[in-house]
Amino acid sequence: MLGEGEKATELFRMINPIEHARTKEAATKYKVEPYVIAADIYGQGNLLGRGGWTWYTGSSSWMYEAGLKYILGLYIEKGYLTIKPCIPSNWTDYKIHYKFGNSIYNIFVKNPNSKNTGVEKMIFNNEEVKEKEIKLIDNGKINEIEIIM
Repeated sequence: MLGEGEKATELFRMINPIEHARTKEAATKYKVEPYVIAADIYGQGNLLGRGGWTWYTGSSSWMYEAGLKYILGLYIEKGYLTIKPCIPSNWTDYKIHYKFGNSIYNIFVKNPNSKNTGVEKMIFNNEEVKEKEIKLIDNGKINEIEIIM
């Protein structure tokens, strides 16, 4: 939310459970499932680095929202789609495929100026969208969105 893309992805990696199980030693220390978000990671004494409270219902949805909304920037509000990325400056591009009813929205975000945030141009099905938001329609088609940061 502060526009600090490097910091956002660094923090996202820190809470990603797979990062705590990349080696046998790390997995042994973590002691919980590397495919489930832990609500806690202990920071004291002999429990240092151990995960706790896995399968905690709220944590996975917040992880999903953090990645999709606050880093990749996919916002769907009141039937409108906007893209507000907050990414590391070294990300040159990324794609999102979003399904709405029977329609597909292929979103291709390009970052030619090594920015962390901000959208210069939005193109929807080969037409520039000045408002930088698109009313989602279930037209049963494959729709193309190009974002230039």
